[in-house]
Amino acid sequence: MKPFLKTMCALLLVFALLLSFGCGGKTENADATKEYAITDPLLLGSSPATDNARVFYEIFVGSFSDSNGDGVGDLRGIINRMDYLNDGDPDSGKSLGIEGIWLTPIFSSPSYHKYDVADYYAIDKSFGTQEDLDDLIAICHARGVKLILDLPINHTARSNNWFSQFTVAHREEDKTNPYYDWYCYYTKGENAPGGRTFSALSGTDIFYECNFDGGMPELNFDNPAVREEMLKLARYYLDRGIDGFRFDAAKYAYFGDHDSSVAFWVEYLNTLRAEYPGMYTVAEVWDGDGITDRYYPATNCFNFTVAQAEGMIATAAKKGDAGKYAKYVESYLASVAGTNPDAMFVPFIANHDTDRSSGYLPTTSGYAQMAANILILGPGSPFLYYGEELGMRGSRGSANTDANRRLAMCWGDGDTVRNPTGTTYPDSSQIEEGANLQIANENSLYTYYKKLIMIRKANPAIARGEYHAVSVDGTKVGGFTSTYEGKTVLVLHNPSGSPQTIDVSQFGNFTELRAFIGIEDASLSGTVLTLGAQTSAVLG
Repeated sequence: MKPFLKTMCALLLVFALLLSFGCGGKTENADATKEYAITDPLLLGSSPATDNARVFYEIFVGSFSDSNGDGVGDLRGIINRMDYLNDGDPDSGKSLGIEGIWLTPIFSSPSYHKYDVADYYAIDKSFGTQEDLDDLIAICHARGVKLILDLPINHTARSNNWFSQFTVAHREEDKTNPYYDWYCYYTKGENAPGGRTFSALSGTDIFYECNFDGGMPELNFDNPAVREEMLKLARYYLDRGIDGFRFDAAKYAYFGDHDSSVAFWVEYLNTLRAEYPGMYTVAEVWDGDGITDRYYPATNCFNFTVAQAEGMIATAAKKGDAGKYAKYVESYLASVAGTNPDAMFVPFIANHDTDRSSGYLPTTSGYAQMAANILILGPGSPFLYYGEELGMRGSRGSANTDANRRLAMCWGDGDTVRNPTGTTYPDSSQIEEGANLQIANENSLYTYYKKLIMIRKANPAIARGEYHAVSVDGTKVGGFTSTYEGKTVLVLHNPSGSPQTIDVSQFGNFTELRAFIGIEDASLSGTVLTLGAQTSAVLG
């Protein structure tokens, strides 16, 4: 991987002052902070325990790290890699520094991806045990990391006992069976509901709804018993210490009926929040903002407008207009705040359902770095996909299989985790430098992400303040000001191919260049900022 990293080593207060504020115990820690542009010892440390404006990391569990040599990633493998993700010492500069983890489904399931759950109360044997989950929860909490589970409750596996009981009830035509109406169906002779997919249930005269796959029957949320079971399920894991959930396929609770789906999520999540007020939730509503916004009265949602190859982050990063992106974010925040006072922006570039971003955001062009700047140095709760910090590759390709998007993590240190079932992506096309080499390389993409996260942590207003978009006339430079607890920062991105000179006094009283990061340099002379190509700056 070619060198591309330039970061500002800002002037710090002397180490004695660091000690007086209790923000460092060893000289080497104080030195490490200088590399990562932490300029105020009062701002060192982890995010507040109740604060959700944190950087999350999505782990596709079966592809992450294998602890027992069977080739499948597992919970113990994640525990073994916690020092890579967050070593518990915010001053060390030795870990990626993520503040939250999203685990794809870990429940007993017949598939490699586990989105078709056979038993929600059992950890899949290939992933470990409930005790392993308890240990992971404990180590996450000890290090200030929130842990959320992917909860796919729109549908189950056919092998789920609930569906088995549903099948028995209909084969015996026993309407007294409590599972008779647990799944959506219609009876032979009736008109099939339009726009939905059904499959015949052998031995009966019914057709069950299965919009994703014949092996994924859809639960019936008109049944109070189903709703109560979903509450019981959430309580079970929240009581174990899980911090919240990512809800899969949220808009399909009532297929094609957003009003009913939203009403379900509002009732469901309000009930849980009354008991677990600190619960973190985010929903997958894969749609445009006009639909996604409708779900915000219930929960925050991933923003798909900014994601993927044609999304606004990639568009801005590839020498696009950062000011246009910032104005969009400001408008989006205003829109969702109108429906939920606790609404947050939840951006991402790629996840397990999309092609890896390295295919359209290469590091050699600086696009990957600028996209990372835009993602991390912004408001709300950004999500990284495992291996994104390494530039890992993977796409559906001509084989059209999602397994190619969920390839084994590139540790490079002998980890025995293997690619998932169905993979056709050639090993020769994967990155050459794994985590073991990138950790030791000051010019690696891993190091770049690590420094970005540290800059974000050192300036809490970036993620938490009152956001106001700014742009520089006649250029593609743009960003925002943000004020939080009396501190205001100015974040500017220059995604263009040439340096730009900006008088920052037009945006307020900013006299300190707190940090810069990108493929070129930045400098501040009085109120005049010179911002290099594909480089971002934080001013205070």
